[in-house]
Amino acid sequence: MSISYGGDQLGSDDWSDEDGELHQVLPLAGDEVLDRVRSFLNRFVAYPSPHALTAHVLWIVHTHLMDQWDSTPRIAFLSPEPGSGKSRCLEVTEPLVPRPVHAVNTTPAYLFRKVSDEAGPPTILYDEIDTVFGPKAKDNEDIRGMLNAGHRKGAVAGRCVVRGKIVETEELPAYCAVALAGLNDLPDTIMSRSIVVRMRRRAPNERVEPWRLRINGPQAEPVRLDLQQWCGEHAGELAWPEMPPEIVDRNADVWEALLAVADLAGGHWPETARVAAVALVADSMAGVPSIGVQLLADLKVVFGTEDKMTTEAILTALHGMDERPWNDLRGKPVDSRWLSRQLSKYGVQSKDVRTADARLKGYTATDLYDPWTRYVADVTQPLWKVGDLGEGDPAAPLGQAAQESATSATSATTDASSAEHCTVCGHALWDPRSQACGLCAGCVKAGAAA
Repeated sequence: MSISYGGDQLGSDDWSDEDGELHQVLPLAGDEVLDRVRSFLNRFVAYPSPHALTAHVLWIVHTHLMDQWDSTPRIAFLSPEPGSGKSRCLEVTEPLVPRPVHAVNTTPAYLFRKVSDEAGPPTILYDEIDTVFGPKAKDNEDIRGMLNAGHRKGAVAGRCVVRGKIVETEELPAYCAVALAGLNDLPDTIMSRSIVVRMRRRAPNERVEPWRLRINGPQAEPVRLDLQQWCGEHAGELAWPEMPPEIVDRNADVWEALLAVADLAGGHWPETARVAAVALVADSMAGVPSIGVQLLADLKVVFGTEDKMTTEAILTALHGMDERPWNDLRGKPVDSRWLSRQLSKYGVQSKDVRTADARLKGYTATDLYDPWTRYVADVTQPLWKVGDLGEGDPAAPLGQAAQESATSATSATTDASSAEHCTVCGHALWDPRSQACGLCAGCVKAGAAA
């Protein structure tokens, strides 16, 4: 008699008879199950990083636990050029997930019916997704809507159906796991709900095994059975994970299920998963920002230490910036109307700005300060740092001594609530807290020290 762990026998009896000898089959530990999935995938795909492989493993495991999640992340394999391994990622995923549906150019009716199947939600593997979201896409609004809404448990797609002469409404479930593969980027509504893996062509020194479904499909079956049994036995032990401090907001929603899987598996997986999450989120944030965020960042540079600028001066500065889109956006330079329309999305409106000769339309740094702090990474004030205002916590109110000094300095000069320049040194005031007391941070600190 011998003892084996996992393998082909899982999913059958606890004892197997091979070569006339009894073998006891013991279930694999969670980290071993995930390690087997990792080893299998790594044979056929040249991942851009170990973190991408980790994310792929965790995503596959989470598809076996769909009833446990409030939302399911998409995983998107994207690349700028064909032949980068995107479709291969979907091919090796197919034999490892429950009820896979390999979709290419499918109709909305087909997908909706598959998702609402009584057997359970499928795992949709959608190749060539750029044909759905790309510039040549037509009549794909229904599929887009399903992919956008189907990440949330309980999401449904409402439809009208005609039965004879009667028009009735019906609601079809839209919640299911989806893996995507395509060229270039996807709309932000999909990207922000996805784990994005930037695939690339294999280098000459990167070697992987060729994928043949007739050969490698049967090899994946015992791996899938191990995974299916382990998930079935331990689904009730899932707990909501503690998120790394770098993973917040929607990124936390995306990674919550995957980190829960890693914690359940144990071993090295909790740490490995969190390192991968932080790395992949950082990579996704390093991508090209939206045109609005690019504009805000460049306006920060254009304003420098100025507290107000006319629209004409702003446009002249933007047009003169090298390697920026403002002088040739869709074939023509941006104008005042475009600038106004873009900034109004962030609550910034033009106003009369006084110059030496006249009053012209323009913008103030005070109005731009709020969107700068919210959307522009590493915003650094030209005259002072936010952290210099207070004591201890950078977001803390002004220190007591500083407040007293500020009050005494401003009481004899001007109304603090209307001040736009420091009443001592004349520097422009950007932060509402400085405007409230009429002093820049440097003078506040000098007064506190005195």
